[in-house]
This record gives sequence, structure tokens and C-alpha cells, in this order.
Amino acid sequence: MYKEPEILVGLDLGTSKISVVIAERDSRFQEAQIIGVGYAPSQGIRKGLIINLEQAVRSVRQAVKDAENMVGFEIEDATVAFSGMEVASVNSKGMVSLGRTPRQVTISDVERVIEAAQSELSIPPNRVTLHTIPVKYSIDGNSGIDDPLGMTGIRLEMELQSVIVPTTVVQNIINCVENAGIEVSGLVIKSLASALGSLTDEETRAGVISLCIGGGTTGVALYTDGRPVKLSVIPIGGDHITNDLAYVMKIPISKAEEVKKLVSLNSEEVDQQDLDVDVRGRLKTFSTSEAAEVVNCRLEELFGEHVKQQLAEFSPHMFPAGVVLSGGVAKTRGIEYFASELLNMPVRTAEPLDVYQMPPGRNDCEYTTVAGVVRYMTSRD
Repeated sequence: MYKEPEILVGLDLGTSKISVVIAERDSRFQEAQIIGVGYAPSQGIRKGLIINLEQAVRSVRQAVKDAENMVGFEIEDATVAFSGMEVASVNSKGMVSLGRTPRQVTISDVERVIEAAQSELSIPPNRVTLHTIPVKYSIDGNSGIDDPLGMTGIRLEMELQSVIVPTTVVQNIINCVENAGIEVSGLVIKSLASALGSLTDEETRAGVISLCIGGGTTGVALYTDGRPVKLSVIPIGGDHITNDLAYVMKIPISKAEEVKKLVSLNSEEVDQQDLDVDVRGRLKTFSTSEAAEVVNCRLEELFGEHVKQQLAEFSPHMFPAGVVLSGGVAKTRGIEYFASELLNMPVRTAEPLDVYQMPPGRNDCEYTTVAGVVRYMTSRD
């Protein structure tokens, strides 16, 4: 009997923009086909946190309406990607006995070992666990097992990664989206969604670092052996660069945003042109080298200090696939070479893995997160 395609909706609550993706999936296939992408400028959100509920609700409504106009029908619910300053990624271990004699691992056993690992955590009452992600399993001391179901042994162990966020942040996200008329069917941290939308299976198996540099924050996801081993957020994004340019050049934020998009980190291009900025009817001219120096300083802080700090507990040899950049700042010319020199790793800028499905103008590195939400929804089935 024919069944109507399932409609999947992802919503990315960003500091700079709100994005909505609509996909449909036939019951016979696992993959979903993206059929619409909408967006609206983001207001009422700063550094990933809602600071003005009314403005944020209005922005969500605009983005939803934009997506609905593309597909021709109304949407009712969505899985929401969000960020924030207080995201904690904590690993714990659990162990359960399978009995005195060897037997096969069942779903019940996997659930028990996850519960055992979770019981090792001490979560404050004002925090909630958003994701529980198996890092690795072992049976009778034999580690490196991806899926223990059906395997035989007498002792099952696991390492579990739990992503913990403030309860109030989650509730404000839900309030915002539901006030916009959309039911929240699921939540996902943006660093995970960005990784799912930009990393290839080959990269995640080899070991790779996903950095999504958004407007207010940078999402970090570290992968080894096909699984995320750390998810976190760095409190630096494109808005910090804009503010730096506005302060140093003494120009309005809107003009600084325009200048930021013209900057190149390629030293061979820096001195080739001047930047003319119209400030309240007066023309101000800056050298490209001056603007590039401001951007360099902030990105050097991001890559040279904060990202290296995130990697301090890991060996660089764990990430031979290097670094994959996404988010609006990843469009900065020369950023790949700049980051590669600071981190001593190969660096590439990502397009959404489903780029061929994305409409023109909404198919670059700024939309990896919202594309990744769709992949997150299908991966859970």
C-alpha cells in the first residue's frame, strides 16, 4: 500500500540567521530528499542564547514562512539545532555482566550498560542531558567494537559521551519555537548537526575536527573511528570580528560587516586594493592590510588558542583528516591556509554533503548545520 512521503523539518537557531530545511523521505528509502530551504535574519539571539523572546519568535516565523513558500504547504513540527555558552561534553564508563556463561548481547544489555554509564555522572539539577552518544564498546576486554548486538561474551563495557546543557536554555528554545507556531519534535546541539552536515564517512573514520564558525560561537566536534569523542562550543564567532573592525576603524557595525566580507587572509592579495566605506555621507578609505590585520588577530586567537586548547587532551595523530570548516566565517578568503599554518593540519572548507539538493544561494558552508539536522533525524531511525 502506498504511503505518503514522511516530511522532515530542521530548524537552525543561529546568531546571524535562522534557517529552515524541509525534506521528504519515502518509506522505502532511508535517505531524505531536501525540497525547500528558508531563512531569515536572526534577531533576539546573541552568542547562541535567546536574549529577546519576541524578536526571536518573529525571526523564526519569517524563516518558516520563507521555507513554506518554497514548498507550498505549512509545516507543523521541527527538530531544532541550537548552541550556547555552557555546553559540557562529559565521558563516563559503564559495565554489566552478561552471566556466568557466554551469551549473545541483546538490546536490553545495551540499554543496561548505557544506564550504568549514565549513573556514573553527577548532573546538577539546573542541567539536562541533551545527547548520550556511545563512544566505544568492549566485550570481555576486547575494545574497538562499534555495535555489540549479537556478539558473545560474559562482560559488556562501554564509554559514553553525554552532552549536558542548562535546563533554562533548552526551555527558552522550546518556548521560542512553539510561540512561533511550530512544535519541537527534537533538539540537537549545533556542533553535532554541523559535523553531520559537512563530514564524510571517510573523514569521521580516519579522525577529523569539525569547526563551525557562526555569528556568535564556534561549534567543535572531534571524531575518531566514526564517532564523536568530544562536542563543545567556543565563545568566539563572526560577530567578534565585526565588532573588532568597527572599534579599530571607528565605523558602524553594519559597515564593519561589509568590510569583513571583503577581507582576504591571503598575503598576496592584501595590498592590492583599498577599501572605501561610506560613513554617514563621508567616504573613509582603509587599506586592506589594516582590515586583514584586525581579522588575523581574532582568528589567531580562535585557532591558535581556543581550538588548540580543545585539542590539548588528544594526540594530533588522532585526526589525520585534519580540520573541516563551516559556518559563515569559513567563507573568508585564505582562511584554509591561515588555519592550516596555525594548527599544523590539513584544512578544507565544507559545503553541505547534500549540496546538490540545496537551492542556489543556500548551498554553501553557511547551511551545513541545517542540512545536518536532516541527517541527524534520519540517523536516529
